[in-house]
Amino acid sequence: MDFTLPESAEDVRRGVAAICARYDMDYWQRCEAEKRWPEEVWAELATGGWLGLAVPEEYGGGGQGLLELAVATETLSASGSAGGSAFTYVLTPGFGALTLARHGSPGQRRALLPKLATGELETCFALTEPDAGSNSLAISTFARRDGGEYVIKGQKIWITGVQRAAWMLLVARTIPAAEARPRTNGLTVFLVDVPKAVAAGQLSYRPIPKMGANTTPSNTVFFDDLRVPAADVLGEVDQGAVVLWDILNPERILLGASALGGAEVALRVAVAYAKEREVFGRPIGANQAIAFPLAQVKAKIELARLMLYKAAWLFDRQMPCGTEANIAKLTASQAAWEAADHAFQTHGGMAYSLEYPVARLLADARIGKVAPVTEELLLNYLATQVLGLPRSF
Repeated sequence: MDFTLPESAEDVRRGVAAICARYDMDYWQRCEAEKRWPEEVWAELATGGWLGLAVPEEYGGGGQGLLELAVATETLSASGSAGGSAFTYVLTPGFGALTLARHGSPGQRRALLPKLATGELETCFALTEPDAGSNSLAISTFARRDGGEYVIKGQKIWITGVQRAAWMLLVARTIPAAEARPRTNGLTVFLVDVPKAVAAGQLSYRPIPKMGANTTPSNTVFFDDLRVPAADVLGEVDQGAVVLWDILNPERILLGASALGGAEVALRVAVAYAKEREVFGRPIGANQAIAFPLAQVKAKIELARLMLYKAAWLFDRQMPCGTEANIAKLTASQAAWEAADHAFQTHGGMAYSLEYPVARLLADARIGKVAPVTEELLLNYLATQVLGLPRSF
């Protein structure tokens, strides 16, 4: 058993950290306040080759895997971006490059992977629907075959990054949920040319006002007889669940990595304040009521990191990683929330001031307990699928 990160992952940590060192906490505060994508950081990550980590070398990428993507995400998040970093590495390197490298046809890989590696093209992912929520198998967006195309009609919600995306990975039903046997049958993943669909009036979107993570807008998306060539199916028709699990597990791992980085930021901010703030003649960090909760957060961060790296390691070896990915996401998000909450308590009333980053860190950490899957559903998976307890439905 070896807990040493491979040199490839250490190189990623050093390379991403060198870029992040040029952007302080105030930079990320401004990006959030101005609701703008961190263009400067994105450009440097692209130039340095840090966006194409999971793209095979033959397509101009680093030929690495999810572990390296997770380390990059964690490093960027821990630099001060916190939750904002999730979108940097989830939307295009995760949803796009990682999925296409594993499931894309030769033509799809040749057309898209080189440009995904350089950041020239960006992607987004559309699964969640207003009526289905976390019950992904109950989605109703439907694709019917019409000659050499599919015609898609439906609606998605909480789709992040549509505004920047050249391509969308869209999950639709090709067999209605009520008719699918088993229920995982009849899902198909499509590659959608977003600018083309918008220009044709077949895809529209409406931004959702939200309390945090405003560097990238999230949207309600509408498909009105969207026409997609059959050649743009990703994987096999009706067998999209195979592709879907290889999207959802990396998503949970990368969002867990972002949460871990956010926890590190919140802990660092809290510790610095606890050292410098003096009340009753001594630093408040000398009080066990302040010190012990922060020490507990540190222990939880380290434990979550072990499971996160294990989950990514398993995925890269094409081994089952669902349980590990769920545990990693659950524990990392809990650590992030506790870190942000204790940072808030450590700052006292000043945490409410937007002059400090604590409010942003708290908002970013809170979404991790409900998205992309709720804490309760992660626990339900562990209860029924791992412990074998009776299902409640």
